[in-house]
Amino acid sequence: MLAYSLLMFAIGLLFIGLGLSIRRGNTKLIHDYHQKRVPEERRLEYARAFSVGILTIAASMLLSGILGLFGTEGPVVTAALLTLFAGLILGIVILGRVQKKYNGGLF
Repeated sequence: MLAYSLLMFAIGLLFIGLGLSIRRGNTKLIHDYHQKRVPEERRLEYARAFSVGILTIAASMLLSGILGLFGTEGPVVTAALLTLFAGLILGIVILGRVQKKYNGGLF
């Protein structure tokens, strides 16, 4: 589980960097077709809302990595994976809601 934890930490930190960059208004990191119908005056608001989904995913990865450090037994592995998948699902739901609100749909 050490390799799993290190991988979750590395990817989680990468997502934190990505989320913080988007939060500061770097919408170039979001694909063009995801923001095609977002008005220019709402781009910063859109970026901040979008970053919440990215940071939620990052937090679930970091928490899952921390849980993975507690052992390789069934309950520990189950808790780490449930945390990871719950965070991924929550993050994707947040991203979907942001897309629908600001872009009028996913694409």
